[in-house]
Amino acid sequence: MVKRLFPEDPAGSTTEIRGILDRITFQNEENGYTVARVQGLEREKELVTVVGFLAGVPVGSTLSLTGTWITDSRYGRQFKLESYQIVKPNTINGMERYLGSGLIKGIGPAYAARIVERFGLQTLDVLESDPDRLGEVAGLGRTRVEHIKKAWLAQKEIHQIMIFLQGHGISATYE
Repeated sequence: MVKRLFPEDPAGSTTEIRGILDRITFQNEENGYTVARVQGLEREKELVTVVGFLAGVPVGSTLSLTGTWITDSRYGRQFKLESYQIVKPNTINGMERYLGSGLIKGIGPAYAARIVERFGLQTLDVLESDPDRLGEVAGLGRTRVEHIKKAWLAQKEIHQIMIFLQGHGISATYE
């Protein structure tokens, strides 16, 4: 017997799940429609297929997703996304994946590991409130720290715009 992380919900009932964006299987560049795999956070680490509009969300992001369970005749059980929110990672591994995902130009997996090793779960707080402290990380020079600071601010602004649009029922790919 397989124990499911996400129990069967009555058809059409809205539910919320939390997980880490593991990979994007498909994304339509024109309208942002996405097929993705999300790894659950609670209990077992079941991978779930999520379908819907998820443009601009980097792999490694921790998400709170609202939607409904559907069964596609060809692809099976999927979570049809209605809305999402990016949640601050709360584990060292989640923090490393988040930073190393390409979200912030200048931070790849190796630098992400160094930064998280230095600041731990306070990494995002450091980026937000005192990014000059990145200079404490071995291998991060002044120029790279400046690039990271600018990229962090740009990503933050994009995220705020996406939340605003979503909160007003407007797709980020409004046509």
